[in-house]
Amino acid sequence: MKQSLFITFEGPEGAGKTTVIQKIAERLAENHIDVLATREPGGIEIAEKIREIILNPAHTAMDEHTEALLYAAARSQHYFEKVRPALDAGKIVICDRFIDSSLAYQGYARGIGMEEVLAINEFAIGKKLPDMTILFDLLPEVGLARIHTHHEREVNRLDVENLAFHQKVREGYLQLVAQYPERIHVIDAAQSIEAVVDSVWSVLWERIQ
Repeated sequence: MKQSLFITFEGPEGAGKTTVIQKIAERLAENHIDVLATREPGGIEIAEKIREIILNPAHTAMDEHTEALLYAAARSQHYFEKVRPALDAGKIVICDRFIDSSLAYQGYARGIGMEEVLAINEFAIGKKLPDMTILFDLLPEVGLARIHTHHEREVNRLDVENLAFHQKVREGYLQLVAQYPERIHVIDAAQSIEAVVDSVWSVLWERIQ
């Protein structure tokens, strides 16, 4: 089965995206689907180096505009070096975060403006949006509590933001759901990991078929 699809996973800190993506990628491979799993910021050497700068907990002085531009730079390199070639080859690409993260975190929660952040990203990657987006919806206090109980997970600069910031992130995501109802599918991330995986798989497999 050769079908090019770009599917992104979004959600707050502690939503379980990384674990679910791994399990979904395994299921796709088991169904003989050529899949590439990747992440943002990162996925390739240059973008991973930018990730280290953005998410370093010591970089508290970083201005929100610098942050937005760094995310867009990492996204541009990652998209043109890794994502687009995979799509051109007919693969299904599943990506942990993409442009919606910048719109929710920097555009809405940081107060830069969603339109302004969208313009930055359109310069970086053109007007490319995912074919499908899975949004893990979770109360911020639940996600942050999960982070503090999983000591093996990296603690980054966004994790240590206050609760009000993460509440704004959720508001930003829900605005995007209203703006792109056909593209963004909301999954209740308060469920068990197994239930979340099954919910994602149901939506994803229907789209693939």
